[in-house]
Amino acid sequence: MAIAISQTHPLRALFAELVQRHLLSAAQLNDISIARYIANLLVDFCHVDNLYRVRNAQGKALEDVGEMLIASNPILEGRSFIYEREVRKHIGDYTLFLAGLFPEYLVRIHRQKSRLDSFVDYLKAGKESYGVVASFDQFEFRDEAPLFRRLAERFELCVFGLNLVKQDLARQQDAYYTRVRAVLS
Repeated sequence: MAIAISQTHPLRALFAELVQRHLLSAAQLNDISIARYIANLLVDFCHVDNLYRVRNAQGKALEDVGEMLIASNPILEGRSFIYEREVRKHIGDYTLFLAGLFPEYLVRIHRQKSRLDSFVDYLKAGKESYGVVASFDQFEFRDEAPLFRRLAERFELCVFGLNLVKQDLARQQDAYYTRVRAVLS
C-alpha cells in the first residue's frame, strides 16, 4: 500500500517546477502529462515505503529489479495479470527514478556480480515495463494506457530530463550550504 504525501506538501511545487523546466524546456519532451506524472513520482518516492512497495510471495520488500521482474510474472508467482501490471508500473517508475537521479548507483550495482541486478539493463527493463503497462488498454486502464505508451517511447529522454533535475538540485544544495557557511563565518 502506498503512503500518500499531502497534495499541499512543498515538495510537490518544487518537483513540478523542476521537472517542467528540465523535461519540457531543456529536454524538449513537450508532454505536460508525462511531466506531471514524473513530478508526482518524485514526491511519492520521497517516502521509502513507496520506493520499496513491491513484495515477494513471502512479504519481503524487493529492491532488485530482477527480483521484481520475477515477482511480476503471473506464471512464476501465481498472481493475477492485474498484479503484473501493478509491478511492471512500479518497475518502470523505479528504474526511471534510479537511472535519472542516481545513475552512479546503477554503475555500482553492475559491479556487484553477487546481485541479480548486475545482469539487468535498467533502461531496457523500465522501457519494457512501461510498454507492458500500456498494453493494458481496456476497461479501467483505457485512459491511462496512452501515457504509459509515451513513457515507454520516451524513456531515455525522461531519464535525461531527470539527470538535469538532479544537477539543478545539486546546484541549489551547494548554493544553500555556501550561504549557511557565510552566515556562520
